[in-house]
Formats: sequence, structure tokens, C-alpha cells
Amino acid sequence: MSKKMIVGWEEYKKIIEKLAVEVHKNYEPTVLIGIMRGAAPIIDILSRILKLPIAYIVIQSYSGKGLEDQQGQLMFAREISSLADKKDFNKVLLIDDLSDTGLTLNKSIEWLKNYGPTKDYIKEVKTACLWKKKSSKFEPDFCPIRLDSDPWIVQPTEHYEELSIEELIERN
Repeated sequence: MSKKMIVGWEEYKKIIEKLAVEVHKNYEPTVLIGIMRGAAPIIDILSRILKLPIAYIVIQSYSGKGLEDQQGQLMFAREISSLADKKDFNKVLLIDDLSDTGLTLNKSIEWLKNYGPTKDYIKEVKTACLWKKKSSKFEPDFCPIRLDSDPWIVQPTEHYEELSIEELIERN
């Protein structure tokens, strides 16, 4: 595995703000669609800055035991979760936290364009993420940080995966 790149909250927020400025200057999306879970904090902040409705798609990657560093087959939830009107899906900004291999973003665009309830409303899909790794085959439309390597990016929320509820109860 490559080296780790540890990102704190302050740096994380600044990267999201840079992404917001980049989008604002170059695109007028009508809805933000976040790929869960990585996009959750990003889409929350972007929607507040850009004043846009949001939607979520849930995707899980199954790679099998012992293959944590490899991406497996993607499984999509049946529905988009959103309170946005169908007409809001005209100009989509699809958001993920990073472009690692590019598979998730590529497959998500394909899935969105075939999603029954909104496919007739979608005229354009652009993509955004915070980081693009060197080996990613996907070129996001908006991305403030394009890396010259493939580090494991430790985001500010990731430490919660290591904590148990008992540890939190003890702390609080």
C-alpha cells in the first residue's frame, strides 16, 4: 500500500471551499448528487454554499475477504434519495470524495443516465471530487487537488471507523 496522507478538518474544509469556488466560476448545476458515504460531508457543505438541492446515491463495493486495497463489483441502491423536484435534475453535479480508480464515478454516471424517475430530465452530468489520484483513469470536471501519487487518504471522519461506541461512552 502507498503512503498515507492524513487530512485534518481545517484542510478538508478549505479544499471543499476551493471546490465550491471552482464550480461557481465554471458551472451552474441545478442539483448536487453525492455518492455515499464519501461525499456526505462534502455535499452538505457545498449545498449550503451553492444553495442547491441535493440527492444521494448509495453504492457499495464488494471485493471479498483480504482485498481491502482493491475495488470490487459495485452495487447500487435501487433509488436516489432526494426531495429535489424532477426538474432539478437538469444539470447534475455528481460528487464523490476522490477519484481513486475512476470506476465509481464512471459507473455512477452510467447508472444516473438510466435511472427511470429522472433520466428524461437529465441533460448534463458533470463530476466533482476533492482529490484525483495519479493512477485514476477518470478525469473529473472539477477537482482542486490532483495528486502525483496514489496515497491512502485518511479523511477527518475516518477515525470513527476505529472507535467503538463503548469508547465514546467512556469519553463522554
